[in-house]
Amino acid sequence: MLIEYIVGDIVGYIMEDNNIKIGEAMAAFYNSRICDSLHDVETGLYLCGSAYVYELFKEEYGDALTA
Repeated sequence: MLIEYIVGDIVGYIMEDNNIKIGEAMAAFYNSRICDSLHDVETGLYLCGSAYVYELFKEEYGDALTA
């Protein structure tokens, strides 16, 4: 359940920061390595805060989503 809350937060951050629609934001996140790591309980990433996970996502994507 915790993972779903983190994903929701991150999708919201992506939408807000990049001025894109929810479908684009969800696709970007769900196709990222960070999303894979978040869903892998062995990484423990799901125990980190949404903002931290979002920073990792931004590092992975760089400026690729900039509107």
